[in-house]
Amino acid sequence: MTDSEVLEVERKYDVGEGDELPVLESLPGVDRVEAPEDESLDAVYFDTAGLALSSRGITLRRRTGGHDDGWHLKLPVAVGERQEFTVRLGKNPESVPRRLRRLVQVHTRDHDVIPVARLKTRRTTQRLFAADGTALADFSDDRVDSQTLLAPQERATWREWEIELIDGPKGLLKGADALFASTGHHPSALPSKLARGLGRKYPAGADPAPGPEPTGPASAVLLSYLRQQVEALKNHDPGVRENAPDAVHQLRVAARRIRSALATFRKLADPDVTGSLRSELQWLAGTVGEARDNEVMRARLLELIGAEPPELLLGPVAKTVEEHFDAAAHRARAKGLAALKSSRYFRLLDALDDFLADPPLTETAGKDALPTVGRLVSKQRKRLKKEVRALDAESSTPAADAALHEVRKSAKRLRYAAEAATPIFGKRASTLARAAEEIQEHLGDHHDSAVTRDLLRELAASAPGTSAFTYGRLHALEELAGEESRRKFFGAWSSSPPAPLRWT
Repeated sequence: MTDSEVLEVERKYDVGEGDELPVLESLPGVDRVEAPEDESLDAVYFDTAGLALSSRGITLRRRTGGHDDGWHLKLPVAVGERQEFTVRLGKNPESVPRRLRRLVQVHTRDHDVIPVARLKTRRTTQRLFAADGTALADFSDDRVDSQTLLAPQERATWREWEIELIDGPKGLLKGADALFASTGHHPSALPSKLARGLGRKYPAGADPAPGPEPTGPASAVLLSYLRQQVEALKNHDPGVRENAPDAVHQLRVAARRIRSALATFRKLADPDVTGSLRSELQWLAGTVGEARDNEVMRARLLELIGAEPPELLLGPVAKTVEEHFDAAAHRARAKGLAALKSSRYFRLLDALDDFLADPPLTETAGKDALPTVGRLVSKQRKRLKKEVRALDAESSTPAADAALHEVRKSAKRLRYAAEAATPIFGKRASTLARAAEEIQEHLGDHHDSAVTRDLLRELAASAPGTSAFTYGRLHALEELAGEESRRKFFGAWSSSPPAPLRWT
């Protein structure tokens, strides 16, 4: 077996020991059924002692026997769909492969990953083919013998059917549901063999939290938004570890949204708890996000250089910029990965989980959402207006640049506050969020220009004589770009400033 990553789409069915097999040829699109093949599979499942993976529907196993022996990690995508990562067996059967550990460390954190169950399966498989020879799916008749490895150890045996798509359509599964239901067999209520093998130890899924309502408690608005963003942070953690495109950016955005919401809605929760969380989230976003800052500035500068006439590029400017950012990217990635492996990060995740599981709410949190949340969002809008009024529209000094950056941060906080309020305010809040986002984008371009100019001065100071001309020219172009984004901001503010929320 070679290492791979595939989307697994399958359905499992509860079956009695003496039940007869269905007539598979009657499934829609199935022309012929391959002769059955028997396999003996032996799988050991790994998790933390607290079953952190199982609580999220994740399975991690080492399996021998059959055509796909190796390590298997399955991450839930949707009902009946899981992303499956496979890695070849190594010399140490108890050592989870490094890549698979990385992919689940946001859940296992610094806890040991240990064997929690062993399942032995006698499998009979038949492949289903279409008339044109396409392999549609594999049908498996499994007889399972399981033993939990956590005290007290328990054993169980059962039989189940499984149909897993290969190149067949999802409609084939609907056809299987109908065919099997006609003989009294229905899809299993449990998501995996491990869930059934663990029995009473398998973590019960949490009941869905009530969504925000205009006349419901204000806390529901905050908690709903935080749940979304904490989940986003966890979902992007593996991508950062794997160096996936845009993962750093998305993780940092999630951390900033959480931090911003805790600030905007600070009156709804214990200030000591939210203050500590905000401090740690600032550390996380700043540390992991350095890699993103480098990506943005590198792309900006190389685009600027690429647009210049060749005769105006004197000296090895492009090469110097590439070398600068290569070294910076290496340092930033190492720093970000160190943060994601740290006890500090794991305790932040613990604290976020604890906050959502048992939120330290204030009396204000129980008040009606519409007026309470409306006032808190409006406070952010008023803060933004006050900062804009204090700006000098004619000044382009470093102090003026810094003031514009503060306005940008306030616009971002207003945007996130309006996003959080959208479930109860609807279009009014989403319109406010878009207006704040436009301001944020204009001033983001302005800030990127200011930071890029600082770097160009730094590079020019150590550049050979001929390169100084090009650095100076690039600096002048960035000054023009900064002025243009500044002009766009003041124009957007004059023509369509963020409108107030109304709830009475």
